[in-house]
Amino acid sequence: MLATKKNPGSGIDYELFLDCVHCGLCTASCPTYLETGNENDSPRGRIYLMRAVTDGRLELAPEVRKHLELCLDCRGCETACPSGVQYGKLIEPFRIAMDSECSSEQSPPKSHDWFHRYILFGLFPYPERLRKTLLPARIAQLLGLDRLMIATGLWRLLPPQLGRLATMLPPLEKPLLEVPEFLPAKGRRRARVALFTGCVGDVLFRQTNWATARVLQENGCDVVVPKKQVCCGAIHLHAGSSDPAREFANTNLEAFDVSGVDAVITNVAGCGAMLKDYGHHWHDEKTDQRQQFASKVRDASEFLAELGLITPPGEIRVTATYHDACHLAHAQKVREQPRALLKKIPGLTLVDLPESDLCCGAAGTYNLTQPEMAEKLGARKLENIRSTRASLVVTGNAGCLLQIMRQAKMEGETLRIMHPMELLDLSYRGEKL
Repeated sequence: MLATKKNPGSGIDYELFLDCVHCGLCTASCPTYLETGNENDSPRGRIYLMRAVTDGRLELAPEVRKHLELCLDCRGCETACPSGVQYGKLIEPFRIAMDSECSSEQSPPKSHDWFHRYILFGLFPYPERLRKTLLPARIAQLLGLDRLMIATGLWRLLPPQLGRLATMLPPLEKPLLEVPEFLPAKGRRRARVALFTGCVGDVLFRQTNWATARVLQENGCDVVVPKKQVCCGAIHLHAGSSDPAREFANTNLEAFDVSGVDAVITNVAGCGAMLKDYGHHWHDEKTDQRQQFASKVRDASEFLAELGLITPPGEIRVTATYHDACHLAHAQKVREQPRALLKKIPGLTLVDLPESDLCCGAAGTYNLTQPEMAEKLGARKLENIRSTRASLVVTGNAGCLLQIMRQAKMEGETLRIMHPMELLDLSYRGEKL
């Protein structure tokens, strides 16, 4: 059943609402509730709001929308919930319907907003467009203008989303070559995998894709990189635009020959969660094919832990701490695998991070669309990192890397942030930090 113009919850299985017994154990795991203390900003409160709207007991007023939009969709509540509430299957379709079918003059669809239309939807999902657009930013970094902009506060004169985006960019070094379509296994062949390279991740962190491919090779994997792959669709879906996300998903179905590989590997938590949910988001003639695709998706750390990591030989003497990306820990339930892999690196000291699985405020594009809350969560995350006295932060998601990098830069903190695959790659190659 489709959502109706007046009821964004009409297309949701009502039993999913009833799974919540309103015990409140989720509240301590909800970043927005911890910051605001408002029951309406908790998972329990949001489920109550969605159910009340679905029942016709509450109007979908701007204030209700505000509480629902403030949700990070981090899924921390799912980990905490003893009743097994599938919160993601409630908030995601409800917000999609709320934005598309239930829009109005007072609450127009996000696609009508210039930032969504031209930046989030028109630029981010397309690597070549994004790469060309970043050329002026690369030149500005070479001239030191980015540091001047932050030091003087000039970035605040830009439109809020663009100003925040400008301060979030990592060092834009000379672009690396694309990862080739095929890289052979080293030593005994143990598996054949396909690598999902992503969109924003490949432009800003192509070195992570290279590192992932090399680590897979070192572990006896043939690596296939389909050239016709596209964005996973998460940028559109999480902003309430379902149809373009489905088009991206269907293109990926054609690009990847999942029958010919043991796994589809991703190194971005947000992409991995989206790809694993391909069979859930849409129900049409391609549902079975999307479910087959989703069943092959593995995070790089998850796959290597299952395969059995070949211990890397290179010593890296550093004290590091690991931040759990929400869509890895909560959505994909991948927690111990990255830590287990990191502990195999000789010389590495891994210390626990307080509130490790509390969202850093990145949440895909949330840090651009909800900057005030993202700023609070970023500051909270950095304070916890400081308490560990670690000089290196490791996390398995491009968004988290950008968010923590930005927070450290804005607060003048000297801190190195890396992906687990980059650290493993250094160890295999015998290189130092």
